[in-house]
Amino acid sequence: MTMRFARAVLAASLVAGVSCAASAAAASHEITVGAAASLSVVFQQVGHAFERTHPGTSIRFTFSSSNGLATQIQQGAPIDVFASAAPRWMDAVEKDPGVLARAAFARNRLIVIVPRDNPAHIARFGDLARAGVRLVLAAPGVPAGDYARQALSNAGLRPALRNVVSNEQDVEGVVGKVSSGDADAGIVYATDVTPSVARSVGTVPIPEEDNVVAVYDIGVVRGTKTAALARAFVAYVTGPGQAILQRAGFEASA
Repeated sequence: MTMRFARAVLAASLVAGVSCAASAAAASHEITVGAAASLSVVFQQVGHAFERTHPGTSIRFTFSSSNGLATQIQQGAPIDVFASAAPRWMDAVEKDPGVLARAAFARNRLIVIVPRDNPAHIARFGDLARAGVRLVLAAPGVPAGDYARQALSNAGLRPALRNVVSNEQDVEGVVGKVSSGDADAGIVYATDVTPSVARSVGTVPIPEEDNVVAVYDIGVVRGTKTAALARAFVAYVTGPGQAILQRAGFEASA
């Protein structure tokens, strides 16, 4: 081996080492948060606020149904923080692969949405059981779907389930079907009726005695390689991020 070749090999090794170190450093400043679809708007606001107060960090989001995210995590998806719209799915992840720093951070309530022109003339919760009404819900197992079915049961409106024309993967699917006029009514979280959504739907309240309170949990997924940053994000959501959540209509967890 000539001296020139040896120096070239050494230089290449040093460059590779620096590149690997840089990649590891970048990875330690980035986390992926798997969050319920109903958090898709507000959590992006929380994420931007966190990044501003933690320069050099990057928060990536994956939004889907809580049950779907729990399954992905248990199958090894690279998610560092899980935010669920129902404790049962956080319980599942806590069993496998495990959860650290778990905390309840918000509550939500349900509301009925109808197309802006309300062709089925839905005026009260009980109208959802009327013959011919096309009702869309999130699917069973999806927190919003389970909560909706519980609210209907609370009100003695289980016959309304015969009117279900579509079971959606998440609340965004429910909003989409009602906004487009493919359904006469849907049940979503109150916070899903954002200003942009409100331009295409109207709302009908669910009586307080029949409504269901959704409790949101957040935690660090055991096995993450960025535990410190993941814990910092959870602390931000349960601390300074509360103001952002409450401006978006979420209630405090307790």
